[in-house]
Amino acid sequence: MKQQGVHPEDAESTSGASSRPDTARAGDKDPEGAAAGEEEQIGKGSGTGPEPGDTAGRDAEEAYADEVEGDEPLLPARVHRPSDLVRVLVGVLGIVLLLAVAAFAHGTTSGLEQDINKGTGQAPDVFSKIAGLVSSIAILLVPVAFAIERLIKRDGLRIADGVLAAVLAHGVTLATDLWVARAAPESIRDALTQPSPGDVGSLTDPVHGYLAPVIAYMTAVGMSRRPRWRAVLWAVLVLYAFSMLVTGYTTPFSILLTLLIGWAVAYGTLYAVGSPNVRPTGRTLMAGLRHVGFRPVSAAREDVADAQETATDRGRRYFVTLEDGPPLDVTVVDREQQAQGFFYRAWRNLTLRGFATRSSLQSLRQALEQEALLAYAAIAAGANAPKLIATSELGPDAVMLVYEHTGGRTLDSLADDEITDDLLRDTWLQVKALQSRRIAHRRLVGDAILVDRSGKVIITDLRIGEIAANSLLLRMDISQLLVTVGLRVGAERAVASAVGVLGPDAVADCLPMLQPIALSRSTRATLRRLARERAEREREAVLEASRLSKQARSEEAAADAGNGSDKPDKKTVRAQARAEKRALDEALDDAREEDLLTLIRHEVLRIRPQAPVEPARLERVRPRTLISFIAGAIGAYFLLTQLTHIEFGPLVANAQWGWVAAAVLFSAASYFAAAMALLGFVPERVPFRRTVAAQVAGSFVKIVAPAAVGGVALNTRFLQRAGVRPGLAVASVGASQLFGLGCHILMLLAFGYLTGTEKTPSLSPSRTVIAGLLTVAVLVLVVTSVPFLRKFVVTRVRSLFAGVVPRMLDVLQRPQKLITGIGGMLLLTACFVMCLDASIRAFGSEGTSLSIASVAVVFLAGNALGSAAPTPGGVGAVEATLTVGLIAVGLPSEVAAPAVLLFRLLTLWLPVLPGWLAFNHLSRKGAL
Repeated sequence: MKQQGVHPEDAESTSGASSRPDTARAGDKDPEGAAAGEEEQIGKGSGTGPEPGDTAGRDAEEAYADEVEGDEPLLPARVHRPSDLVRVLVGVLGIVLLLAVAAFAHGTTSGLEQDINKGTGQAPDVFSKIAGLVSSIAILLVPVAFAIERLIKRDGLRIADGVLAAVLAHGVTLATDLWVARAAPESIRDALTQPSPGDVGSLTDPVHGYLAPVIAYMTAVGMSRRPRWRAVLWAVLVLYAFSMLVTGYTTPFSILLTLLIGWAVAYGTLYAVGSPNVRPTGRTLMAGLRHVGFRPVSAAREDVADAQETATDRGRRYFVTLEDGPPLDVTVVDREQQAQGFFYRAWRNLTLRGFATRSSLQSLRQALEQEALLAYAAIAAGANAPKLIATSELGPDAVMLVYEHTGGRTLDSLADDEITDDLLRDTWLQVKALQSRRIAHRRLVGDAILVDRSGKVIITDLRIGEIAANSLLLRMDISQLLVTVGLRVGAERAVASAVGVLGPDAVADCLPMLQPIALSRSTRATLRRLARERAEREREAVLEASRLSKQARSEEAAADAGNGSDKPDKKTVRAQARAEKRALDEALDDAREEDLLTLIRHEVLRIRPQAPVEPARLERVRPRTLISFIAGAIGAYFLLTQLTHIEFGPLVANAQWGWVAAAVLFSAASYFAAAMALLGFVPERVPFRRTVAAQVAGSFVKIVAPAAVGGVALNTRFLQRAGVRPGLAVASVGASQLFGLGCHILMLLAFGYLTGTEKTPSLSPSRTVIAGLLTVAVLVLVVTSVPFLRKFVVTRVRSLFAGVVPRMLDVLQRPQKLITGIGGMLLLTACFVMCLDASIRAFGSEGTSLSIASVAVVFLAGNALGSAAPTPGGVGAVEATLTVGLIAVGLPSEVAAPAVLLFRLLTLWLPVLPGWLAFNHLSRKGAL
């Protein structure tokens, strides 16, 4: 049946309803909010109340209207809504795109303006004058009229928000006008301005200084959310824009830019100062329940602690007792809660393939209908789910769903001994019932599984589920529940209970979904916490074994000294070092634990050895890929802007090919130097030629992965295949990287010092080096003073000393190896520096060459940035850094850009094909 919904005194505020719930009666009418306040009662339980017109019922309502036992804590007067932030970002993006089109599509913008001017110029002159007069008056009167209407309804704070937004928008328009007049490109100035018809020799304003504040004011006060006012607003704006275009006082791009600035500033102001909190309170909820026929006595918030500690979009839950009949469970969802987690859902929808989460932007009506549909579908499928008996809107900004009270405790709150095999079997039976009707729950975590007093399992929290789900979603539900149960009872019982209900084939089919990306947010957080705890236990075990070994060695040395023995020889020392390494490896092997996902896979494979184990490709876009694309686009844009001023024809014709050949030789020699730098930190015997081939293969690997990550992984794999134990291989590569970092920093400082003294007779260091040292000192002080950063660094240093430092001590005992490693690092840097220098000389003249020290500083800085950049091979970052660095030290841009391109061609792109061949060759030989 249709009834009038609960509507507070004003559609934008519930404060009146909170303090005077008895005023929100069925007989009260708000003509402006009637459409938003209509609701339909989907069902009614046994606790039905009086009809709105029943006088006796009203008297009864008066009797217990204020008897609310458990309302939520005092709500803040203002909230910062993520939806406002999203609108700000959309507005800023629109402004950027508009300026980009104006800057780079000058022909299109000019043609568009001519077409619009031609079309508007055909309007009758009388009509254009009337439109200009009416719009000029209306654009001032409409905001004033709305302000009066708001003040009558005692909503002065919203008017204050609008005035603040208008002032800020006026300031932004002034700044934009100044930028366009003095610093903007000519194409943007032409798109936003035109000769003023009233003043010969002057231009029109790029942004309308009074229209943007009006738009910001109207948006901030909420005119666009009221149908009648919205219609008036758009009519006035369209009429004003038409009159300005006809009279020639503006351009289409100027109008669009004005609209976007006003819109973005308005929502930016609302997000900064906060919007009035329209979340319904418990008293408003009780009034809403009376309007759908129930007679509530009290309402108690069930999840106050969770609501304060976590930000979810699951809705607020209330336990409601009735005057007659069983109690109710009520879920209230408002716009603020619905917006929570928006960015996370948007990111999941962007990165996962087609079945990530529900729509990021969903109206309250859609949320209400989805949860109601899933509640009915779950019960129809035979699953134990809360029975939905009524739904309603609580004004325009909230909805409620009324369920029969279930009671009980969640799976997370049960003790371990209470989770019996029968309970697990009943849980899987509920999931089987859902899956029989193609219903995906999408969030089978511990707090979504309820166990009542009789031990019956009830599946709750169906809000984000999906009907007619595809097979991938159903398999993801199984994998999620396997992990949820495994976290409580272990992998063996979790898999056994699932197989007992679903069968081995259904459980085996979910193995490709058993990966962190397919699990819920809370489950991934739990798995990360457990992984940190395992790693900490492994580190403690290794450190304890190292301490015991050192203690035993000290005791043995003390005993030998007491017996008058001589100092042990080198053979004894090496034997003791090998024994210590074996003890460390054994301690690490004993302390190593497998994660839960691996244990579940092993249990499933034990039952179904032929089950698919290859993880399914669930990610559409990886974060690393997105960052690489953005960084590469920025680098490509920078290079293209540099290359547009260079004529490559004459430049290539005048190139000195002898220096090009020298650059090729230096690039080839770098692979031999890299092999020396690696083998110098590996005491075991590894073939040199195969190591060189591995470094050539690395030129292919670093194209598909960041340079530092790809090189480390390939060298570690190569050493393991060469017979070096995994722990020692990782330690050798880590020692090489550590020594390389130290040499890199020392050479950067040394060459920077030499560069600073080249142009001065005294040996005073350059300001850049001094600034760099001061920056490093400040960073060290910050890290040591902040507890979180200090703990982070100490943890990493402890793990370093547990593995890399003992390996470095082994290398120090072999001076020949140490000389080979350090010499290889110096030779590697020299090869790259000489390659870059030869590339510069290939395109430069006698007067454009740089000193070796300057070239070395530029290369070392660019190489450091390339190693830190997330792009494969440092693409974009390295090119931009090298080009800017060479120009900064005095090289002309017409020489620096092609020199950098030649250098990167020889050291990054041309070696890709030989690297691919070397990679395949080593893979076939079993060396990778």
